[in-house]
Amino acid sequence: MNRPLRLGYLIPQFPGQTHIFFWRELQALQEKGVEPVLLSTRPPPQGLVSHEWSTDAAASTTYLAQPSPMSGLSGIARFPAQDYAALKGQPFSFARDMMLSMPAADRLVKTAKERGIDHVHVHSCGRAALIAAMAYRMGGPRYSLTLHGPLEDYGPGQHYKWRYAQFATIITRKLLDEVGSALADSLPSRVEVQAMGVDTNRLKRIDPWVPPAPDSQIRITSCGRLNRIKGHQDLLEAVALLRGQGHDVDLTIAGEDDDGGSGFRSVLQARITELGLDRAVTLLGAVSEAEVHRQLLSTHIFALASWHEPLGVALMEAMSCEVPTIGTAAGGVAELITHGEHGLLVPPRNPEALADAILRLVNDPDLARRLASAGRERVVSKFGAAAGAETLVRLIGESVSA
Repeated sequence: MNRPLRLGYLIPQFPGQTHIFFWRELQALQEKGVEPVLLSTRPPPQGLVSHEWSTDAAASTTYLAQPSPMSGLSGIARFPAQDYAALKGQPFSFARDMMLSMPAADRLVKTAKERGIDHVHVHSCGRAALIAAMAYRMGGPRYSLTLHGPLEDYGPGQHYKWRYAQFATIITRKLLDEVGSALADSLPSRVEVQAMGVDTNRLKRIDPWVPPAPDSQIRITSCGRLNRIKGHQDLLEAVALLRGQGHDVDLTIAGEDDDGGSGFRSVLQARITELGLDRAVTLLGAVSEAEVHRQLLSTHIFALASWHEPLGVALMEAMSCEVPTIGTAAGGVAELITHGEHGLLVPPRNPEALADAILRLVNDPDLARRLASAGRERVVSKFGAAAGAETLVRLIGESVSA
């Protein structure tokens, strides 16, 4: 290939509140000479558009969702008959997803031809992956996948989505083991563990971390979309417990629900009022990377109480800023944080343990400083933003030469 690699970069509902990782990876790809072509299924709800770069990113993105299934009729003729036959024995939901995805797959084929896309990488194993697989089967470009969470979160048809991929990356070893058991006969020849990462050059401290003074306010920050599995309700309970013991605790949560503010946020707000925490808890909504950075530099402790966290970019961001960090021993978090070495881990759904961990850090500033320093070293050495781009470029090159 005499010209730079032209990579279709497909992200569902881009640019959303949690997509800073993708934006940094795109920048790293460009630094390596790759020409990314931004693709997405559809724009996110307006309440989730929060970053300084969001407007430019949206203007540069081709959205594949079509207003009517009739717009994909041209793709039906090109779709392999044996793929229709493969629907036999599959759940109705997969057949439905395939029919709904046909117009977008058809548009992907046309877009790839018009833009000269050499390869499509899909940062999802949901419907976006199905669109890429169908487009490939209709004569479109080769594709690859990244799995960011448990397979069951990404809908039916996983064998079909993975079977035709050139390669796949998976963010944790735990997920790799699960996928190996579930999809052993459908995996591409190249499957590697590659975590997400953060920009440690941006996310760093200006001044040293300072613990709360005795009997002064304890500032806690959390960051994550407002969803039940993020465990924000457990963090509220922990704050209520601490305040009931006489500690002046203030909590700020950055993030919005998946509906742009009209969903789970109301549940959390009602719980805040029920616990008498209206003056102690602030829900910031979806905010920019710069605002997250500002919050991290001004907080005493970062806590994320997820019931299940595949790995945890928000945890990485806090650790990169040398903030004493508390996570839960759930999902793949233990591949990021070793308890007592890079941060503290507590059982999920356990507000009492969470409150105890907060007090442990408040009462032992030396421990908090040691964990914060080791946490940054951990992220800098293993979870930098450029690592994913390096892996993508290498695997695409290997798949071309194979």
